[in-house]
Amino acid sequence: MNRWLKDWASAWNRFWFTPQAPTTLGIIRWLTGCMVFYNHLVWSLGMETFLGSQAAIPADYRSDLLVGGRFAWSHLDWIDSGAWLWGSHVVGLIVIALWTVGFKTRWTGWLTAAWVISYANRATGALFGFDQIAAFLCLYLAISRCGDALSWDASRAARRNENVGQGRAVTNRIATRLIQIHLCLVYLFAGLGKLGGEYWLNGEAVWGALASYEYQSLDMTWLAGHMTLIALMTLVSLIWEVSYAALIWPRLTRPIVLTIAVFVHVGIGAAMGMMTFGLIMLVANLAFVEPQWWPVGKTIKPVESH
Repeated sequence: MNRWLKDWASAWNRFWFTPQAPTTLGIIRWLTGCMVFYNHLVWSLGMETFLGSQAAIPADYRSDLLVGGRFAWSHLDWIDSGAWLWGSHVVGLIVIALWTVGFKTRWTGWLTAAWVISYANRATGALFGFDQIAAFLCLYLAISRCGDALSWDASRAARRNENVGQGRAVTNRIATRLIQIHLCLVYLFAGLGKLGGEYWLNGEAVWGALASYEYQSLDMTWLAGHMTLIALMTLVSLIWEVSYAALIWPRLTRPIVLTIAVFVHVGIGAAMGMMTFGLIMLVANLAFVEPQWWPVGKTIKPVESH
């Protein structure tokens, strides 16, 4: 029994606390940052309409999930003039851009996460999947040392012959595991929810999505003559989503799961006009790509940096 407990504790420590190179997280930071920056630029087109004090979505339009009937904190609740709103928005864009390129990420990472969450909490009636995925990616990346790779800071340190950006850190492993587990939960509960719908079990769900004019960005109605293919696509998608949390961990099945993820999310993005959501899901899936698999990861020295 004692041996089993020791083995379990050792496996637990290896899973969570083995120092990890920052390469994958640096790539995820770049991609997430670019998409978050783009998303906030889009908010610029309707700042007053969605986020101002007289916005179409009132500040008190919140869920009663927390005490007092407020969904969560947002710094935008304290801004009641257009000038301050735009000033704060520009500051946010600058912070996100600095984090994306890897400038002082220990600070800009937390500020970016706070900015993304704040916007999401303020515009609760105008959200979709992209905002939630981007929020948890920014939050977990802020825990890590993602700025130690592919960053302004790492390049500057290299020019000075400093060792910054060349080490492995426990926080990188913790952040990676949090992204991975969160992603597994997203897929698992999404898949389990679909099991209760008859259109998923009888193979018609994908057709319902492709034929809907509300979301349609590509005319895929030609598939009406290939309902067997539609049923196959539906059932493969359902099985993949439900089994993702189990099959993504073994190295034998991981490439298959990730390949299906590319087809599913690119398909959703192209056919249903949800490209930003599809891309951010693929970015999150990169957490399962080992740092040593990237060509740039070969240069990371095995120096522990906590």
